[in-house]
Formats: sequence, C-alpha cells, structure tokens
Amino acid sequence: MSAPATTHGSAMPASSRRLSADDYISLLLFYQRYAETLDSGAWDDWPTFFAQECIYKVQPRENYDQGLPLATLSFESQGMLKDRVYCIRETLYYEPYYQRHVVGAPVVTAVQEASDGLTVRAHASYAVFRTKPDEVTHVYNVGRYVDELVRAPESAHGWLLKSRNCVFDSDLILNSMIYPI
Repeated sequence: MSAPATTHGSAMPASSRRLSADDYISLLLFYQRYAETLDSGAWDDWPTFFAQECIYKVQPRENYDQGLPLATLSFESQGMLKDRVYCIRETLYYEPYYQRHVVGAPVVTAVQEASDGLTVRAHASYAVFRTKPDEVTHVYNVGRYVDELVRAPESAHGWLLKSRNCVFDSDLILNSMIYPI
C-alpha cells in the first residue's frame, strides 16, 4: 500500500481500492465538461460542479507550496460561487473576453470508499488562454487543479468537487481575474 496522500497536513488514507475504468472515464469527462462550461460562458452552470459545502481557491504556487492560506480568490460554499456568477453577470465592470482551457488527464492520488460514497483526490495540469475581441490570444493562467471529488451519481456530472484549488505557477496575473479558472 502506498503512503497516504496529503494536502498540507490533512491526510486521506489511500485504500487498496483502485478507481474502476468506468469511474476514471467519468472523472475524465467531468474535467472536460468543467472546461467546456467555462469556455462557453455558461456561468450559471459552473456552481453545479461543486458540492453544497465546498472550497474553491485560486492560489499562487508559492503560497500553496509553503502551506500559506493567502489566495487570490477563495470561496467556501456553492452559495458563494453563485454570488460570484451574479457579480460576473450583473455588477462587475470589465472588458469581455473569451477563455479557452486545455486540461490534462487527471492523476488520481487517493481513492477512499466511505459510508457517504467514493472520494477521490486528483490533480490535473491546466492552461487557460484569453482572447479579447480584435486582439491576439494570450496565455492567461497556467497551473494545476488540486481536487477532492465525491462520486455523485445523482448529479448531472457524475462527480462533485468538494475542493478545487487552482494553483497557478506565476506570481503575476494578467490584468484581472473575472472568470473562474
């Protein structure tokens, strides 16, 4: 058995159970649907990828690696994610742009079967490109998703994020961060 996977002090014991091929394919499709939802600007659908009680952070790699809590964005519930969507649609003033996500295949680091279902820890590399109308496309944000997910057959997506930390590699953000990563 491998050592427990840790995320800054919280350990989830790795079980001898592996993710089935069907579960892995559904997890892979989950990651792709998430990116497609953001790329298409379907902001109202974004919170549906998360459990009611969840964590969503966008955090510089240096802070993440040192276990520091400071994040560029941090939301602690699906309700807060819905508030962010409202802000994007109704209150924030910004020049619109398009996003395009390229997401690598998730690497599963831990699988745990519990009374409340199957929980998986995984990470996947991502790159987000930003295009403003009549401008050249720029690399906007590059990093990795560090996730904890729960199998949710009742969900339209088959999985729900209990935690997503978008750990970006650069210390700088191009201009502003309006849309989710």
